[in-house]
Amino acid sequence: MGLFGNKRNKIIADLHKKSEDHCKEITKEIEDLLDDLKTDYDENQEVVNEFSSLVDDLKAKLSPEDAKKLIDFSSRLNRVKRCAKKGVEAMRELARDQRKLTSETRMEYEEYIYLK
Repeated sequence: MGLFGNKRNKIIADLHKKSEDHCKEITKEIEDLLDDLKTDYDENQEVVNEFSSLVDDLKAKLSPEDAKKLIDFSSRLNRVKRCAKKGVEAMRELARDQRKLTSETRMEYEEYIYLK
């Protein structure tokens, strides 16, 4: 019986190692994507404000119809900015959840290995 127990523990330890490696790889990839997304967002977050300022300057010089089109476009650009911000926040939550899941999985494997 001891022979099968050792083989079982080795299999579980191997699964633990593979699982941990995969989790670390996914975590690193998510964090890299988050860094890229956050950097791009931070670099471009003022564009909407600058564009709104430009719209304010131009709307007096344009016909009412063209000014309305420009204001509508500015409004849609604000929605894009909100979507981008939500995307950064969602990626941050995903990174946090992945780290938490990795930690919990590691603890479960270790608990199982040491209890057997």
